[in-house]
Amino acid sequence: MDGNFNKNDLERVVSADKAHVWHHLTQHKPFETGEPRIIIEGKDMRVWDQNGKEYIDAVSGAVWTVNVGYGRKRIADAVHAQLMKVCYFANSGGSIPGALFAEKLIDKMPGMSRVYYTNSGSEANEKAFKMVRQIAHKKYGGKKTKILYRDRDYHGSTLAAMSAGGQDERNMQYGPFAPDFVRVPHCMEYRKHELGLEHLSGREFGIAAANQIEDVILREGPETVGSLCLEPVTAGGGVIEAPEGYWERVQEICKQYNVLLHIDEVVCGVGRTGTEWFGYQHYGIKPDFVTMAKGVASGYAAIACMVTTEEVFAHFKDNPDDKLNHFRDISTFGGCTAGPAAALENMAIIEEENLLENCTVMGERMMGNLQALMEKHEIIGDVRGKGLFLGAELVTNRETKEPADEKDVMAVVAECGAQGVIIGAANRSIPGRNNVLCFSPALIATAEDIDAITDAVDKALTKVFG
Repeated sequence: MDGNFNKNDLERVVSADKAHVWHHLTQHKPFETGEPRIIIEGKDMRVWDQNGKEYIDAVSGAVWTVNVGYGRKRIADAVHAQLMKVCYFANSGGSIPGALFAEKLIDKMPGMSRVYYTNSGSEANEKAFKMVRQIAHKKYGGKKTKILYRDRDYHGSTLAAMSAGGQDERNMQYGPFAPDFVRVPHCMEYRKHELGLEHLSGREFGIAAANQIEDVILREGPETVGSLCLEPVTAGGGVIEAPEGYWERVQEICKQYNVLLHIDEVVCGVGRTGTEWFGYQHYGIKPDFVTMAKGVASGYAAIACMVTTEEVFAHFKDNPDDKLNHFRDISTFGGCTAGPAAALENMAIIEEENLLENCTVMGERMMGNLQALMEKHEIIGDVRGKGLFLGAELVTNRETKEPADEKDVMAVVAECGAQGVIIGAANRSIPGRNNVLCFSPALIATAEDIDAITDAVDKALTKVFG
């Protein structure tokens, strides 16, 4: 921290925040006697709060976003230069950074061809949902309107996105929800007993878990199901990577029943899982829709994208004489030029600094560290994830897999924070299942960073659980 912050000015900031800012996912009652944490500066993987306390940020801006780290002057300069040329024009027109980033993005996504700009992951997912519904009316007489989503997956916070939300606690008190959204079971092998598949493991379990999606399609009627929306690695629902055999079978099912496959890369996209640009690319998936947001510009500007194949795009231009034929939708801030300008530089940094490779190597190191902690601490029942997107599930009994109490899990998070390391945890998402510590350090993480994060977790587990 450069120290150029006047104490009186910071006191005013804190006072203004307490009086007027409504923080996300936060109970504000404690602020009547205490202070919210205000992050005033960031550099690389470190951030500083209003009290000058330094933290290692092990969750990239708290929600898996700042993939290339803080303080990237070249991104800020690119955004400034673009804003001075033209800051905005509705995306019914076009822009130079919009065209160039779309070209660069599609180059990383073989089989995809069209980019629809929007301003958040929730909205990007809604665009795909709307397209599925419009295709149902155009091509199937309004019948294939149902959208399948998976237990534990999360697709956003708008009412339509929550209708596709597999995290019941997040949805409580916000219904009723939109019709024709239908849940399919999760695919977590660690909790396969919840699916009645405890007798299977590995590839056999993966295929059987996917077959449960087919069961839902047959129950609902294949003629009514338009799409299946899945995260490539479930994020806030427990950091769940599907087992071998799952994705291959999912694609067979979608093809058999003419169901469009929508992959939600809002968390996994743009390098988070290592080696590949997108999570789905690890598994040979050929999606019809891909949505993304957080890591697209690493938080330097607001941007989200909904990407489709040319086949999907063609549905919306095949009859120019029909005034309802095109996609009649607009996203106001999809016309901002700062987003794609930042995204171009963000992607260039990842390429030039070989951050996909670093993500893979550091992810393997972190996984190894977490596995060592699992040997030391009985409270850890499972560790899982891909790249620098990892989770540790805490259980009070490894045999019964009884989840640790959410208060104790959050005590671990708080103790890490006291040590100067910010980690995450499943937060009031799934009733009785908010017991997973979440990690997503920036793709620039070093071995020293990784070791410091897991050392803090080690000490926190010892303090909270003994």
